[in-house]
Amino acid sequence: MEIAGIQHIGADDFKSIARSITAIENEVQGFSSFLESMKPGNAAVIGITGPPGAGKSTLTDALLTELVKTGKKIAVLCVDPSSPFNMGAVLGDRIRMNQWYNHPDVFIRSLATRGTLGGLNASIIEITEFLKSAGFEYILVETVGVGQSEIEIAGLADVTIVVLVPESGDDIQTMKAGIMEVADIFVVNKSDRAGADRFVNNLKKMLAPAFVKKKDNVPIIKTVASTGVGIPELSTEIFQLLTGEIKNEKKYELIAAKAFLLISKKRTSDINVATLKQEIKEQVLNKSFNLFRYIKKFEKP
Repeated sequence: MEIAGIQHIGADDFKSIARSITAIENEVQGFSSFLESMKPGNAAVIGITGPPGAGKSTLTDALLTELVKTGKKIAVLCVDPSSPFNMGAVLGDRIRMNQWYNHPDVFIRSLATRGTLGGLNASIIEITEFLKSAGFEYILVETVGVGQSEIEIAGLADVTIVVLVPESGDDIQTMKAGIMEVADIFVVNKSDRAGADRFVNNLKKMLAPAFVKKKDNVPIIKTVASTGVGIPELSTEIFQLLTGEIKNEKKYELIAAKAFLLISKKRTSDINVATLKQEIKEQVLNKSFNLFRYIKKFEKP
């Protein structure tokens, strides 16, 4: 399988886009040159993250309803757990988005985590940059839902939405600062349930400057995604963030973070975990293993 020429792929050519994403994921012959030939894009990346059961898929579906009204091209990347047998995506909740599968302005793709931590796919940066280049104007990225470790999305998205539910209750107290600080917007979904107002008040206390280092107040929006309640308010907040100074300030930080991750990946691309394990095992058995002496050989000359 060889990757198609980037100059022939536009936001309307869903078949070529899907094939190209597969080629990028599998790093087929020519994929590096393909990426290097991409023209810049201006799509806004909107990340949707949060613990399992918060209703991220339903919220993504509801948010699509608002974004489609803009008449812009929209791509949705849904990162799912990997199958233990073939490392493909376990499609789970995608059936909730079936109304969009034939929509001419909406491209949806499920991606597997393939064992990566942080709730994302190992090639997520390359894929989102490709979608930008293809001409999409909004890219929604829904993470797998692994809870507190799910902070990598902050290095990818222009706006990061953290979705919670009233049942989280006192569990909010145990959340690591990481996931609290990555949020540009908090959504309390399923807010028609008992205890929603109390949960919002607790969340506001947790976001006080004494607990979370944020320059600005983080908006908290109550939604019932299944019925569309609060979704227009959420989309308005997103648009304000994307057009305000926050986007300009964050832009270069995001690019630098992406460049760092890609450089790190390239530098470790020739390192095989199985080989490391075998070498370490032999040295441990020979009682000659020292972790810091061992990793020294991988340092830059």
